Amino acid sequence: MRRRAPRRASGAPANRAETILAVVAECCAVQMMHGSNPNGRTAFLDTLSPEARAAFTRLGTRRRHAVGDVLIHEGDHVQELVVLREGLVKVTARLDRDRVALMDIRIAGDLVGEVAALGVGPRSATVTACGDVVATVIPGHELETFLLAHPETSLALSRMLCGRLCRADRLRLEFGGYPVPVRLARVLVELAATYGQPERNSLRIEVNLSQTEFAALIGARTRSVHKALGQLRDKGIITTPGHRLTYVRDLARLRKAALLSVPVI
Repeated sequence: MRRRAPRRASGAPANRAETILAVVAECCAVQMMHGSNPNGRTAFLDTLSPEARAAFTRLGTRRRHAVGDVLIHEGDHVQELVVLREGLVKVTARLDRDRVALMDIRIAGDLVGEVAALGVGPRSATVTACGDVVATVIPGHELETFLLAHPETSLALSRMLCGRLCRADRLRLEFGGYPVPVRLARVLVELAATYGQPERNSLRIEVNLSQTEFAALIGARTRSVHKALGQLRDKGIITTPGHRLTYVRDLARLRKAALLSVPVI
């Protein structure tokens, strides 16, 4: 039986945010039942058809940011969507007065601030530029009007939110089920798949993350991450020749260290 879109108490049709969140819940359940690729992260703009992408990229106002600039402040009540066009950002959330957790990193083509843009509460995290960044800022009312008129983009947004929820669930399970070396190897596999640049039979990962930020990303102590990175270096799986620069020398062995199946080529 098909579910009807949620309705307001007054009987009026639900707004776009409520509809999307309802679809996300169902979509996430389906993906968890049938399985998904844990490393298959695709930038939002790359999921759209050329026509939908062209229409979507005409929205909003383009802005430029330098390294260290804050694009989104945690706790702000601003209903704007940020579309990354160039560069890399990190997403952090404050745990308490002294501790900040690194939640994710996003690249060109990704969206940030989508939940608040849909009117679902204040900003839940801070987004900071890791280098030169070009982004487009779309006001919430402009986004909602566009999504109502473009169902393909609306569905793509729902699927993206679903993927992020499922990934968050997977990471929570891994934190409790795998030791630090396995969690670190899994993050490196994901970074290599998403951000890796081929170079001399290796994959160069240049995401400007410190060992402390790696530790925050996998829920571990910096000392434990330092030790796990050393073990991977000693085995010749990775090298770290420069500041915040990692080369994956043997992706198959890295996947094995991450307890992931090795793809058959």
